[in-house]
Amino acid sequence: MSKRYKRLLSVIISIVLLAGIATAVGAVDIFSLKNSEQAAMASDSDTIILRVCNWEEYIDTGDWDEAIELDSGEIKGENSIVKDFEDWYYQIYGKKVVVEYSTVGTNEELYNMLTLGDEYDLICPSEYMIMKLMAEGWLEPFSEQFFDKNVTENYYTRGVSPFIRSTFDENTINGEAWSRYAAGYMWGITGIVYNPEEVTEEEASTWKIISNDKFKRQITIKDNVRDSMFAAVGAIKSDKLLSSSFLNAADYKERLSAEMNDTSEETIEQIQEYLQAVKDNAYSFETDSAKADMITGKVVAGYQWSGDAVYTMDQAEKDDFYLDFAVPRESTNLYFDGWCMLKNGIKDSAEKKQAAEGFINFLSKPENAVRNMDYIGYTSVISGGVVYDYIKWNYGAEDGGEDTVTYPLGYFFSGDTEDKKYMLTVPAEQTHRQLSAQYPTEEMIERSAVMSYFDTEENARINQMWINVRCYNIENVPVWAWIVTGLVIAGLIVLAVRKHFKKKVYIK
Repeated sequence: MSKRYKRLLSVIISIVLLAGIATAVGAVDIFSLKNSEQAAMASDSDTIILRVCNWEEYIDTGDWDEAIELDSGEIKGENSIVKDFEDWYYQIYGKKVVVEYSTVGTNEELYNMLTLGDEYDLICPSEYMIMKLMAEGWLEPFSEQFFDKNVTENYYTRGVSPFIRSTFDENTINGEAWSRYAAGYMWGITGIVYNPEEVTEEEASTWKIISNDKFKRQITIKDNVRDSMFAAVGAIKSDKLLSSSFLNAADYKERLSAEMNDTSEETIEQIQEYLQAVKDNAYSFETDSAKADMITGKVVAGYQWSGDAVYTMDQAEKDDFYLDFAVPRESTNLYFDGWCMLKNGIKDSAEKKQAAEGFINFLSKPENAVRNMDYIGYTSVISGGVVYDYIKWNYGAEDGGEDTVTYPLGYFFSGDTEDKKYMLTVPAEQTHRQLSAQYPTEEMIERSAVMSYFDTEENARINQMWINVRCYNIENVPVWAWIVTGLVIAGLIVLAVRKHFKKKVYIK
């Protein structure tokens, strides 16, 4: 069957599939904010209601059994960090705040909720969605007060990493910096978690592993279009990305970003073909199940965000099962999740804006940044002594320990890679385990690219590609199936025509 007719039939099937999809989106309140005490607070005319939407399992909910004992002091989460914020805000500003806390699963789900009319004051989208919301005018800019380093409570601007600060200042949309509308929360890279007993570091250090038939039905990949597309681009352009002429180009970073965000028709067709092959090779496309699948040994490798990679390695290690983390040679995705205020939520309310900025600052307080990092496994954008003490507590080698290496973290903490104050001595194995996932080296960062946001035409193209990949595989449909499908469609047309003519006869 010709490609023309396959494309035509794919459109018909897509329409039928889309017509049968009904999406029910609901926000989940994980802190049970409708108890009697909070209801009484909400009835107070002085109470500020702050509606916050974050990712699932992306904040400390408290109830810790043990404390973190650092040289700088003890850190422990007894209450949820949301409850602690409400108490802190009243002590600092003399105003009662009730946080209505909801969670969401994907950037696309969040965007759909906003376009359907859901209202929030503060949200935490990823970098490409931040860019999209900025471009479309959804976001409220931060106040000048928020950036004043002389204000003690401005923990974000006083403590954000120089690396993160420069990234948010230098990236712009329509001439405006990200930092005007977004404050970083967590950041990281993407890579491959793998079982070193089954997979070599060389095999895991390329995006091509997801289509490597040596590991058929033993690899997981992300079940969302942006992450899967990024991996596919890295694989199909591997030779180009690793060529000496490309790597040594003066404008390497700009060229890398352009290649990894390529949405040309030719590239999208190649991505679709590649991902359809991956679909046949992978154990599953997943959003959260890969962690358990790796820990239980169902799979030998999986495409992971760095924070999930840390969690997976930590949990496996409890059972003396050691997993490693590799960053693909071609490129890695440098991602950020950041707090943004919404215009239709803040609505020119100075009190609500101050509360939203206060929430960001409270989460940026160094001990609270550590609480969130320890609880969820991701890496806070906050630097400083307390955070560095936590990294030493977590990963530092014991005095006199053997097989250790120096791991420079100055690029993140002070902006100087050679800063001796941030030269951490760690077990050599941590260069390819949790530490390298949570704080990648500057060399890994050098080969990273940020996902860009796409315009309407580009989105339509990649979304149709994703429907083709996830709903069915055109290339695997046998000839007899095309014949049967054609006969069924022809039969339906004949029946419709006969009905039409019968009606005409009865009318006469």
